[in-house]
Amino acid sequence: MIWILQVLFSPLPTPALITLIAFGVVISLWVMSRPKPVFPSVDLNKQSIGIEGGARRAAILTDNNLISYYFEDAKTLYEVFQRGLHASGNGNCLGYRKPNQPYQWLTYKQVLDRAEYLGSGLLQKGCTPSSDQFIGIFAQNRPELSLSSVSCPQNRLVKCNFFSVADMSVVICDKPEKAQILLENCERGKTPCLKTIILMDLFDKELNDRAAKVGVEILALQEVEELGRNNNRKPNVSISLTLSDLSKGNPKGAMLTHENVVANAAAFLKSIENTVECMPSDISISYLPLAHMFERVVQTVIYSCGAKVGFFQGDIKLLTDDMKTLKPTLFPVVPRLLNRIYDKIQSGANTPVKKILLNIGMTLKMAEVKQGITRNDSILDRIIFKKVQETMGGRVRIMVTAAAPISPSVLTFLRAALGCQIFEAYGQTECSAGCTFSMPGDWTTGHVGPPLACNIIKLDDVEEMNYYSSNNEGEVCIKGPNVFKGYLKDPEKTAEAIDKDGWLHTGDIGKWMPNGTLKIIDRKKNIFKLAQGEYIAPEKIENVYVRSAPVAQVFVHGESLRSCLIGIVVPDHETLPEFAAKLGIKGSYEDICKNSVMKKAILEDMVRLGKEAGLKSFEQVKDLHIHPELFSVENGLLTPTLKAKRAELVKLFQKEIEDLYSNMQE
Repeated sequence: MIWILQVLFSPLPTPALITLIAFGVVISLWVMSRPKPVFPSVDLNKQSIGIEGGARRAAILTDNNLISYYFEDAKTLYEVFQRGLHASGNGNCLGYRKPNQPYQWLTYKQVLDRAEYLGSGLLQKGCTPSSDQFIGIFAQNRPELSLSSVSCPQNRLVKCNFFSVADMSVVICDKPEKAQILLENCERGKTPCLKTIILMDLFDKELNDRAAKVGVEILALQEVEELGRNNNRKPNVSISLTLSDLSKGNPKGAMLTHENVVANAAAFLKSIENTVECMPSDISISYLPLAHMFERVVQTVIYSCGAKVGFFQGDIKLLTDDMKTLKPTLFPVVPRLLNRIYDKIQSGANTPVKKILLNIGMTLKMAEVKQGITRNDSILDRIIFKKVQETMGGRVRIMVTAAAPISPSVLTFLRAALGCQIFEAYGQTECSAGCTFSMPGDWTTGHVGPPLACNIIKLDDVEEMNYYSSNNEGEVCIKGPNVFKGYLKDPEKTAEAIDKDGWLHTGDIGKWMPNGTLKIIDRKKNIFKLAQGEYIAPEKIENVYVRSAPVAQVFVHGESLRSCLIGIVVPDHETLPEFAAKLGIKGSYEDICKNSVMKKAILEDMVRLGKEAGLKSFEQVKDLHIHPELFSVENGLLTPTLKAKRAELVKLFQKEIEDLYSNMQE
């Protein structure tokens, strides 16, 4: 006993004393600088409310009336932009940059004027202000694309993001290379209606001569704007906006109105009001395809609040450099990008000391997150997380992840490490992007939040898959002002998507959680049976496998006469070399892809993730083929909304599929 007291009260060595004092100072600063917590706007144990007919609505609503707009003066996309002009005081609107240069900005008034001139110029070139007049868009994200998006609804023109679904006489594209593709289609007789191509970039006389031979006129965008400036017409915004979407198989045009898009943006603003509201000082980075409704709704939110949009340079490899320069505060993301950030943080903790610091930091930061406190300026952030936060510019305060499921462990980790609000959303093009959204202050994972304030959701029985609404499980069905009007000139597919009572059938299987949030647990569309009679939802499996560090893309395939699954994997260019080095594999990217040891290691990692995610043995791939080239829109393997074109993939890899099955013992 005396010995213990002597140890406790004996003087500490100077280094130990300094360490304890420093630790105490750090903890004191961390506690003293802690901001006030974000208080949820609803009871997080009751985030949705059941209504008549078995559906559920957002608890954030005071009654069963769904919202169609958030601001009284912003009920159409044109009015949204006009509101942004006034809310910002004609501040900066669209930003762009050249390599190694700062961002340059167009003000709201400049964008509005140029959009008006472009629309008037299109009318001067023979376009008619009618719902039958389609303007094709064939371009990557850039300010001119947003100009087109604003100008078309201004002048009663119907904008289509892809031109394969409608007979269009006018297409706006960004690069001469894309104009060459259009002209090649004309020469083959595939697009007889095409009469005008409007190019954003400079083009040469040779391209003009080639176009003239097939009766197509090529104009510079500036030329059309100047024509509109000299013959300006006031905008008429009474027409609906139609966006086209390309789904698997035959292309489909999803008809979306101003009300659809504005309602979706309004519901997002409703979800975050009084907590982490969007302000004119906010900046979003645009790199996700504008053909994707997720990005379009994000920009609608930005414009309605008078905030700014900065475009990436067009190369995803330069996104980090763009973010460091732009310093965005709003960051729409997809899970694959978050997985990379997570892997980067974990791999950075490569010494025992760094691992201890990371674990301590995560424990303390996660405790704050659970209390509703989110920040990136604490002493812990400066010591441990500053480097990764600065790769995104250091000012991000809101992130929204969508388009695919995200691992609960990754989401939990990043909410603490990045020090910003990370929301998870779920939806599809046909409901204008989102139909659910996680609530501010809800730090739990494993769900996609309650219904948005613009729609109600019900679950329908799927008997063949043993999902019943009586068990709070079934196909997710949506109704509300954000639901699209149908597929262009395709009443049959429209009837398949929207039933007689107006419910949009998503093809996803959901489950109501006890707190009123929705969890996506399976997929009804694209399912097939294996030889033993088991149903397979390949997209669910792919969403698990793509979490593997060396995997960029994966395609899971099975057949009714086969008893197991196989996969086609495209490795990640950035992470594969490091993964290979750990296995002692050297060589070029192509050589590593051909290495049998690498193939085995990737397969084992995918199967490990499958087991952790609860995949059944028949849902795991038994063998795979490694393909070095990414699936893309350009090579015809992805839709413009970045979904796999499954029929095309099967056709391309038919030989590899047959070889994989013939070499295994089923």
